[in-house]
Amino acid sequence: MTVARLWDGHYLAFPQVGGYRERVDLKAEEVGMRCRVMFVGLCVCIVGLWSVDAALAQDGWTAPRNAEGQPDLSGIWANNSATPLQRPEQLAGKVELSDEELAELNSKIQAFRDAEQAGDLLGDRLIQQALGDSEYQDFDVVTGNYNAFWLVERELDRRTSLIVDPADGRIPSLTARAQELAAERRAYSAAHPSDGPEDRNLGDRCLHFAAPRIGSGYNSYMQILQTQSHVAIFQEMGHQVRTIPLTTHPHIDDDIRQWVGDARGRWEGETLVVETRNYSAETRFNGASENLHLIERYTRISPDVLKHEITLNDPDTWTSPWTVELLHTSTRDPIFEYACHEGNYSMPGILGGARLDEQQGGGE
Repeated sequence: MTVARLWDGHYLAFPQVGGYRERVDLKAEEVGMRCRVMFVGLCVCIVGLWSVDAALAQDGWTAPRNAEGQPDLSGIWANNSATPLQRPEQLAGKVELSDEELAELNSKIQAFRDAEQAGDLLGDRLIQQALGDSEYQDFDVVTGNYNAFWLVERELDRRTSLIVDPADGRIPSLTARAQELAAERRAYSAAHPSDGPEDRNLGDRCLHFAAPRIGSGYNSYMQILQTQSHVAIFQEMGHQVRTIPLTTHPHIDDDIRQWVGDARGRWEGETLVVETRNYSAETRFNGASENLHLIERYTRISPDVLKHEITLNDPDTWTSPWTVELLHTSTRDPIFEYACHEGNYSMPGILGGARLDEQQGGGE
């Protein structure tokens, strides 16, 4: 059981499921496509590839209200979209695929999916691989990865990018200073990949995982709970809870910095708006600085679809703001614990391997 304490003294409790639970409440054609499994502390799901187009916004539909009279966003929501974050070069200028293009892309994915390591099916790699994109890079060409059996079959719709602003579907250019900092970090990482645990990224160290989660197909489920004064979003990746007060009170002092920033929520009609500031300099959400101003908009657009718009505004990092649109689908699957590597047992292996590389390469 995960418990989050609210500012007003109330508590929200999230039930914890510790293992595989057989589903008996699904239609026959869904059985075998909706099970969740655990593998080396990582939980992923197996579902069928489908198009979300039929489940998009319904004209004239409004979300039901909870006991507080708010639009009811509660429940467990899944994001297994295969739509790439950025529009691939082969689809430049095309916002949506035609029926024929969508069918062809689905066919290509099914043709190579089962022969690939799971890492090559995550993020934008799946579509880049299917299109022969020049930006495609193998996930791990040295040690490999577990196979696709452990990974969800991603959901593909007609959209060619999750980025809806700017119109080209691409992340805006970095500022000159951000480019300098990125180059400095790359140079340091190349020279000091694993001198100590502090040189590894936060995920390797099981310290922090980005929230909200934009990536899909890998522990990309979340649960929303609501009270009159707060909304809590329980993210499967990293087993992380964001407790968001619904208030007009100002953000905390600027010199107080937090891993997931300081969030404030409010209702604008059917939409929950969450603004977050005060990030830690170590967070680097999608490459942003600690001055990131993140705006999220959650709108339930049909009984089974929650639209989630995320705008990243950081003049220190990008030349203009940019917006991602996610379409989460309602699910009765449970949230599993993300235990990462318990006891941090992977870190001695990473550092030990680095020391062996240094010995074999004549390093100190």
